Amino acid sequence: MAFKFHGRESELEMLDRLWASRKEEFLVLYGRRRVGKTALLAEWIRRTGNRAHYWVASPTSAAAQLRSFSQSVYNFANPASPAPEGFTYAGWEQAFQQVARLAGDERLALFIDEFTYLLEVDPGIAGLLQNLWDHVLKNTNLFLCLSGSHLGMMKREFLSYQAPLYGRASAQIHLLPFHFGAARGFFPGYSAVDRVALYSIFGGVPAYWERVDPSKSISWNIKQHLLTSNNLMQSEPRLLLQDFISDPHNYLSILGAIANGAHVTREIASVSGLPAGHVSKYLGILAETGFVERRVPVTESGPSRLGRYHITDPYLRFYFRFLSDRQDQLALGAQDIALAEINRHMIDFIGRYTWEEICREWVLRAGALGTLPVMSDRVGSAWNARAQVDVVGINAMQKKLVLGECKWTLTGNERKVMVELIEEKTAMLVPAYGKWQVYFLGFSRSGWTAGALAYQKEINHQPVGGENWTSSGMRLITLDELDHDMARWTK
Repeated sequence: MAFKFHGRESELEMLDRLWASRKEEFLVLYGRRRVGKTALLAEWIRRTGNRAHYWVASPTSAAAQLRSFSQSVYNFANPASPAPEGFTYAGWEQAFQQVARLAGDERLALFIDEFTYLLEVDPGIAGLLQNLWDHVLKNTNLFLCLSGSHLGMMKREFLSYQAPLYGRASAQIHLLPFHFGAARGFFPGYSAVDRVALYSIFGGVPAYWERVDPSKSISWNIKQHLLTSNNLMQSEPRLLLQDFISDPHNYLSILGAIANGAHVTREIASVSGLPAGHVSKYLGILAETGFVERRVPVTESGPSRLGRYHITDPYLRFYFRFLSDRQDQLALGAQDIALAEINRHMIDFIGRYTWEEICREWVLRAGALGTLPVMSDRVGSAWNARAQVDVVGINAMQKKLVLGECKWTLTGNERKVMVELIEEKTAMLVPAYGKWQVYFLGFSRSGWTAGALAYQKEINHQPVGGENWTSSGMRLITLDELDHDMARWTK
């Protein structure tokens, strides 16, 4: 199915500005695999028709990479007479000297994609390019963009103070997956419930969304694209990890443990069967990749012993929860059994992870836009030995809190959900220092009962409080309201 390019308008505008500057420009573009870096560059070339050349590196030998780039540049310079077979410049310096000549009098955009493949086989190319940029390329009319998927290497080679190319880039783009609000524009035919389900499986990765047939149900798409034994998505976790580590086996075990409910080091060690000391090291590396993060209660200001590890990538979370242990089952063609098991647990899975994350994003955006009376500095969750709250926003300077409960149930939620939050949990989680104003939120897939709505009016009409806090209001939100807001705000 043809997939129309959506979004990325701010990134396209940045490319426009860099092109229009009419001076040397150096852009670093990075982001995880499948996030749409190549599509972004291709769309800009298609829209503008500007004089631009795109080349993508391959994971091959240094000689083969130089030959491929050489022939690409030669063919761009001589479109009527392609490069002779086997043609290559003597080295990268000579190749970029040719680029400098091409950009001498006329504006040229050169996009080198998957630059990290060059660094892997020839780390010295970073220093060579630094020298060429300082003495040759920056004196031309070149707009150079280096793009890569290996986040660690891109940061190390471009953003680290010790890196040869540090300080040379005039701009950088960290291309992220789409936010949930973008899903409505991609899948207008799906209900809000289906869009949340889709997002809980694939996150906001454009290449994953391209696989989805929006004319079919979510269950059909799961069975078609995830439950066949030879589908490409089965190898995706290893492909994502191989950009950072050479032997992923222990890391895969740790991800599986986290996906199945182990969130502290001792639990992860117990489930994975790995020594706790090794687990700590592996978790540190996984945190560097961005696929795992250690979350602490947002109400705590310093180091915390209450940290919990979570998988941040929705597809990895879904894969290790539902697919990784079913490979034998899928190989035997038992897709219907696997699908039934997934459907049986999806409500709990969405409610525990994706729904809470979407609600936290809503709080952050609503505060920044003035829709909420609290603009939170940080949004997360909070917990201790006595209580846990799904959504917490904090403005420490103003002594303001947002406390919210998230419910992904099939029936409307009753008054007691918010009564427990206000009368039982709040006092246990409000920071002990200072006097706080607390705004309460309730998020529900299926709406709120008449009793809950009446309680909302009570709290808004007559504030309540505790030893060091006072309520500043309450709002109950439905999925449809949130879905509408997020789509509007994402635009």
